[in-house]
Amino acid sequence: MKDYNELLEMWRQEKKKRQEAEGELTIIKGIGNSSPEMRELQDRVKRLDDSLANALEINESHQRYNGKLQTRVTDLEEDNKKLAHQVEDIKMNSVRKAGL
Repeated sequence: MKDYNELLEMWRQEKKKRQEAEGELTIIKGIGNSSPEMRELQDRVKRLDDSLANALEINESHQRYNGKLQTRVTDLEEDNKKLAHQVEDIKMNSVRKAGL
């Protein structure tokens, strides 16, 4: 069990935290919704929201484009393998015809 001094110190710390929180709340309430500071903050939030929406739209577009590019790369890799086999077959047929 904690002794009296420890409990007293914990109580003081909690009281200090409550007072700080109440002070911050008072500051926030003091600004008010129609104050220039609050309007400036609201404008900034709107600009940030707009910026985020644009970034998300660009990201989505890039993901679609990258998906199409990845499909095309896969197709080209398959075509490349087929062509490599055809070249190898042509070389082997040439060697066979030459009698080697």
